[in-house]
Amino acid sequence: MGRWRDEGDVREARRTGTAVAARAGLVARGVLYFLVGTLALRIAVADGGEQADRGGAVQELAHKPFGHVLVWAVGVGLVGMALWQLSEAVFGAAGPDGRKVRKRSASAVRSVFFCVVAGSVIGFAAGERGSGAGSTDEKSRDVTARALDWPAGQWLVAAAGAVVAAVGVWMVTRAATRAYRRELRMAMMAPVTRRVVDVLGVVGGISRGLVFAAAGTFAVRAAVTYDPGQAKGLDDTLRTFAGSPAGPWLLAAVAVGLALFGLFSFTMARWRAF
Repeated sequence: MGRWRDEGDVREARRTGTAVAARAGLVARGVLYFLVGTLALRIAVADGGEQADRGGAVQELAHKPFGHVLVWAVGVGLVGMALWQLSEAVFGAAGPDGRKVRKRSASAVRSVFFCVVAGSVIGFAAGERGSGAGSTDEKSRDVTARALDWPAGQWLVAAAGAVVAAVGVWMVTRAATRAYRRELRMAMMAPVTRRVVDVLGVVGGISRGLVFAAAGTFAVRAAVTYDPGQAKGLDDTLRTFAGSPAGPWLLAAVAVGLALFGLFSFTMARWRAF
């Protein structure tokens, strides 16, 4: 009995720690997406020179009152996100299929991604101004250029771009079908809250997916043309929406959607089941 009780206490402590890390990470993600959406909206409305990506969001946050503290808080929150994903990769996620290899592998990839993002933001907070505020456009072109020089580099870049584009399509589908509801404690929400969450989840998720799909498509184009300049980071990808037949209106719509996804991340932090 004692051994079972101890194991139960360990599982409960791990679940509690995971929930705290996850909620902190979701809030941090929400802050970044909300700021990116705001910066992109400025570009659409005033054709501003802001950098609508993670670097621009970190710089924008740093200029706010208590900005240095806020940047540190976002960096620590992203560390929590990475730890949450690592926990799901090692122990499995909640739900009947949480221990499947596919789910755990995806969590492992997300953990590595958020480790890199957290490191860049914390580096900026610690005074390394070229880290968290670096342009994702430049990084995308540099990474693509190096990858194209590898053996079978074109195929690797094309495959990576196709995966990113496919993830974008998956995000759009998931948002449109409201699949996120399975991860939320919907029964605990008031009817008005459920409607608000659905607006944020659907509009925000579709906008986020469109950006991912576009970025992946540009990476595939860079591989086909053997031109690293065709690869685009978040800022350049968003600006291409303004060059569409719909003009700045499309960029404005996507920008509002990204800001709404930031708000949706806050609702995830509040209502997600663990």
